[in-house]
Amino acid sequence: MKKQFAVIGLGRFGGSVCRELVRQGHEVLVIDMDEHKVNDYANIATHAVVADTTDESVLRSLGIRNFDYVIVAIGDDLQASILTTLLLKELKIKNVWVKAKNDYHHKVLVKIGADQVVHPEKDMGRRVAQQMSDEKVIDFIELSEEYSIVELIATDLLEGKTLIQLDIRARYGVTVLAIKKGEEINISPEPDYQIMKNDLLIVIGHNKDIKRFEDNAM
Repeated sequence: MKKQFAVIGLGRFGGSVCRELVRQGHEVLVIDMDEHKVNDYANIATHAVVADTTDESVLRSLGIRNFDYVIVAIGDDLQASILTTLLLKELKIKNVWVKAKNDYHHKVLVKIGADQVVHPEKDMGRRVAQQMSDEKVIDFIELSEEYSIVELIATDLLEGKTLIQLDIRARYGVTVLAIKKGEEINISPEPDYQIMKNDLLIVIGHNKDIKRFEDNAM
């Protein structure tokens, strides 16, 4: 279903979000104070506007309340990021996602009502570090400080074994959400599914349990 998004700030993060949303077929309004950046996205986004989003009257004139999501991707100007977020919430925007520069910025954004705070550099850094430090981990999504979804590559220790034989949930407290073999993905695989070397197991669980499963079963 097509949705309407507004992206405020056209740095690397905001630009990337804009391109992906457009690729998915959504309507995207992009806003930035820098005319050159706005011109760069004039032929990509549905609408591109040079504007100061710390001015409430400007936000109202843009019809910002009509958008399903507003992404505040302002980079180094923390004051502009915070004030823009505050105004958006005062205008009753339901879904305001904001890029945080640091932990202090994050705390302030939460206090003023940001619906979702993201740390693109920190999150990507963690993913890269995880992948570099553990060759069995192909990718992971951190759900919280304690729980994650991890994509693990099956070693020869799992070759030919079925899920019911491994009894992963009972033994390790980890749930196998799906198994990917090449381009095929098996969602909620049956207990008699036979794992082969190099299959990708997509599992969810407590980080300690996932690590225990990886160390003892793979």
